[in-house]
This record gives sequence, structure tokens and C-alpha cells, in this order.
Amino acid sequence: MSGHSKWATTKRHKAVIDGKRGKIFSGLSKDITLAARASGGDPEFNPRLRTLIIKAKTSNMPADNIDRAIKKGTGEIPGVVYEEITYEAFAHGGVGVIVEVTTDNKNRTVAEVRATFTRFGGSLASNGALAFNFHHQGQFLIAADKTTEEKLMEVTLDAGAEDIRTHGDHFEVLSPLSAYDAVSDALAKAGIVPDTSELAWIPTNTVPVASADAAQKILKLIEALEELDDVKNVFSNAEIDEKVAAAG
Repeated sequence: MSGHSKWATTKRHKAVIDGKRGKIFSGLSKDITLAARASGGDPEFNPRLRTLIIKAKTSNMPADNIDRAIKKGTGEIPGVVYEEITYEAFAHGGVGVIVEVTTDNKNRTVAEVRATFTRFGGSLASNGALAFNFHHQGQFLIAADKTTEEKLMEVTLDAGAEDIRTHGDHFEVLSPLSAYDAVSDALAKAGIVPDTSELAWIPTNTVPVASADAAQKILKLIEALEELDDVKNVFSNAEIDEKVAAAG
């Protein structure tokens, strides 16, 4: 979704997500394990791990969970082997969807993802079928009452952010993938806690969804995908007006 649609989804699902803290911790643990396995367990020398630890602490993830995930990555304690996979797919009305998963069994995961799309009138696509419609970037969404545009510019531009967008009730900060960790560090040092921060797929072209029925089909698909244990993130190029979504 666009930054605006992503923010609307974030607000709409906040109560639900708060009730899924176990899934949030599980996803963060997998990411921390992968980061530690790739570049070591010392956050001082592993920017990606440092960013994930900040995110985990912001989510109130217990320190023991963080430490255990790091040790699984470095091999100090045994753990399953995870891999990251990105699926491209089409939802109702030709809307493009990108699904990021972290899994220890890709056959199980692809079967679950495919079945979910089929249930809601969508289908998996081949790799590269629609990724060109998206930019892979760092994305930070921050409520407008937490800071000002001037402060965000001061904090993030020097760290490598390439765009700051104002959406009324929130700001959207975009960065190249290579600058994501530096921007995350800069925000943390400034005491600005993003409402969401991730390596996101930002659509370059959106698909307007005009009817409430179509909007509900797409939103229910996204919610069902997010329910799957192995799914980490779901992005789409649907442009859904909040009034249309609420009418469903």
C-alpha cells in the first residue's frame, strides 16, 4: 500500500496487533537470528542487528528473548534454520501484492500462502511479474504529534533519508535500503519512535479501489495473510480510501 494506505491499515489493526504480541516477538526473533547469522552477534559491528534490537525493545520484547535469538544466529545455542522468501501475487481486481516470509519449511509456507490467495480470489505470480511496480525502500511512519517536519529533516536527511512526506496526521520517511539502519539509529538517538519502521515495498503505481465490496475483499486477504505464522510483511499497490473501506 502507499504510505497513506499503510497508515490507515496501521491504525485500523492496532488493537488486533496489540493482541498478537506473540507473533510480533516470533517474527522479530527470526529476523534477529538471521541478522546475527549473517554478520555476527555484536550489534556494535552489525548495523542490521542493532536496528532490530532497537525495534525489539520498542515492541517491549523481553531481553532474554533477544539474547536467545542472537545466540541461535551465532550458533551458541541450537535452533532451526530460517530462510527469507518474497512472493509476488495478484489480488482481486488486479491489485499487486508482495508477501515477505521467514520460514523453516518453504513447501509448507508456499502452500499456505497460495491457499489464502485462492480463498480470496487471488493467485500467486512468477518472480518479477510485478516487483517492477514497487521500490524496495526503508519506510518510517511517524504520528504528527510526535515531532515536526523540520525536526525530521534535521535528524534523518544527514543519515541518508531521501524523502519526507507529510500526510496530515503522520509523516512518512523514505530511505534507500543502504541507509535504513543509519536513519533508524538517528531517530532512536533523537528520541523519535516510529509507529512502524520496515524495509518496505513502496508502489510506484497504485490501483484505485472504488467499491466497498472490492476493498473488503482485498483487506480481508491482507488480514488473512498476516495471520499466517511465517508471514512477516504484506504490501500492495491498492489505493483504498478510508471512507470506502469503512463502508464495507
